[in-house]
Amino acid sequence: MVAVGGRRRPRLAALAVVVLLAAAAGCGRDAAVTGEDGEGREVGGARQLSPVPGFDLTTIKLGALTPLTGPVAGAIGIPLTEGNRVYLEKVNADGGIAGKYKLELIAEDNAYNTDNTKAKYKQIKDSVVMFAQILGTPPTSAVLVDLKTDRMMASPASLDAEWIGEENLLPVGAPYQAQVINGLAYALGDGGAAGKRVCAFAAEDAYGEAGLEGLQFAAKEMGFAVAAIARYTTTDTDFTAQVTQLENAKCGVVVMTSLPTPTNAFLGKAQQLGLDPQYFVAQSPSWLPTYAANPLWQKNVLYVAEGTTWGDETVPGMKEMIADVKRFRPDQKPDTYFTFGYAQMKAVVELLEEAVSAGDLSREGILRASQNLGTVEFGGLFGDYGYGKAGDRKPPKANTVFKVNPGVPGGLEALKKNFASAPAQMYEFKK
Repeated sequence: MVAVGGRRRPRLAALAVVVLLAAAAGCGRDAAVTGEDGEGREVGGARQLSPVPGFDLTTIKLGALTPLTGPVAGAIGIPLTEGNRVYLEKVNADGGIAGKYKLELIAEDNAYNTDNTKAKYKQIKDSVVMFAQILGTPPTSAVLVDLKTDRMMASPASLDAEWIGEENLLPVGAPYQAQVINGLAYALGDGGAAGKRVCAFAAEDAYGEAGLEGLQFAAKEMGFAVAAIARYTTTDTDFTAQVTQLENAKCGVVVMTSLPTPTNAFLGKAQQLGLDPQYFVAQSPSWLPTYAANPLWQKNVLYVAEGTTWGDETVPGMKEMIADVKRFRPDQKPDTYFTFGYAQMKAVVELLEEAVSAGDLSREGILRASQNLGTVEFGGLFGDYGYGKAGDRKPPKANTVFKVNPGVPGGLEALKKNFASAPAQMYEFKK
């Protein structure tokens, strides 16, 4: 188990003892070599690292494929990547991986476009040991075959349950499907919306499909029928048709599997046309901190994500992150995507520690290390994730339900922390 306060260190002490014993016995470095496989050398029973693409025996280079320009950049890509960087800088300030190897992040702009993602992947894949971030479900899907072909590991900034069973991916957090299930369980339970007609507003892409998968499972397990599903595409700017469809269905709860800009526009059109359910249940990618001041969001939106209110230092993982923000980014404003990036890099660092401990930072070595990673604990910032072989992984199934409150940091007040509903615990994620 990996505690939030301290990262695992490889067996450096054991290596030092071996080297000293060899020297005392009059053995030179070459005499200690017992075998070689092209990736690392056996030295007195411990492995020494060899240079590989992305690692020059001094610096470990990581890739990120994320929107740095365009509408998704300022909203998600840039703050998420800053979260990556702050955890990386924390590790470097402590000496680096294994206390000696510094990290470097090479971030390329994919503009949240699948073709750009594939091009940028090919551009830098031979300069990095792995990808610490690929933002979005469609971009991750676009390079998944390349990752498999190249035996490359990547961490998706996407919560689709499809990633759990992919050995080339290192996901974090409870999947989108769990968000919908837990959000509906809260709304129809503690939220008092039992008996209301349940509907959905969902993106016409893989992200939308993930949310709808959770909706259909919740409907089956909780015994309700889905009254209507309104879809939208990335080119839609007027949501009159979708709102009208849901208004005609007399929806009392509307799940929103949508990105920030269309979500905000949809809520505006809903108010204009009189769609006023008891709850809009919003998934984590739908939010921007600037929405906290918007009465549309304050009225009846339940936002489902992970963790706690920004600055809540009763949660150990948040306390650790806030200390690092004060140290490395004192001007950083509360941001849920920053939190995601911070937690994501923590998982990546644990994987790299495991690979260095095994003496192999090659692509195959990192893939093997992922199978031996065990559980990474996030101290309540995210749900603890059981890694290991892809078929044996145990992702978290809990989420926090927030309400929009402009009076708290970041605009999100936790109503129910780390809530794993009975249906979510029953859900078997695809593997």
